[in-house]
Amino acid sequence: MAQLNILVVDDDKDVCEYLMDFLSHDGYRVQTLSDPTLAMEELRDKEYHVVVLDLMMPKLSGIDLLGKIRKLDDDMAVIILTGYPSLETATMSIEHNVSAYFKKPFAAEEFREALQRIAKRKGLALRREDELHLEIGRNIRDLRKARNLTLKQLARRTKLSVSLLSQIERAESSASVSSLFKVATALDVRLTELFGDY
Repeated sequence: MAQLNILVVDDDKDVCEYLMDFLSHDGYRVQTLSDPTLAMEELRDKEYHVVVLDLMMPKLSGIDLLGKIRKLDDDMAVIILTGYPSLETATMSIEHNVSAYFKKPFAAEEFREALQRIAKRKGLALRREDELHLEIGRNIRDLRKARNLTLKQLARRTKLSVSLLSQIERAESSASVSSLFKVATALDVRLTELFGDY
């Protein structure tokens, strides 16, 4: 499955944790760094499609780091996150060909759309089937949490393994119709509700 590899660089560990959960849940591969001085080494060692960058960081500002990233790779997609948006940083971001510029706190849906635009531009758009797996996984997870059920409890109700349920929720495994029927029954919803808008 074509997948975006995302590096998050933000000195706020809570932001890193939130983005790790949010983006992993959406099926992206994510690495976070709270020390911006380690970012260039990470970018040289591994292949990333997107860098999510905070502007105000100690040791090294996001704009300085952006300049270094552009020297290394002028095609890397960069999304700026800042608690202190300004005309100056917005202008510098445009000059450095930034894909998106968000003020914290940002709207999750807008962030998703920016990543989808980047994926399409890089030819890494998810196939419809992959999107369906993500949708089913997200819906099962949301329905399970709304009912205050753990994966273990859902496993007991469905007689499916915790490991399989976890893989279905993370869209790492496609579920059989029979497994989905068991999950829908355990969650007391119609099977079609697991498919969302599909």
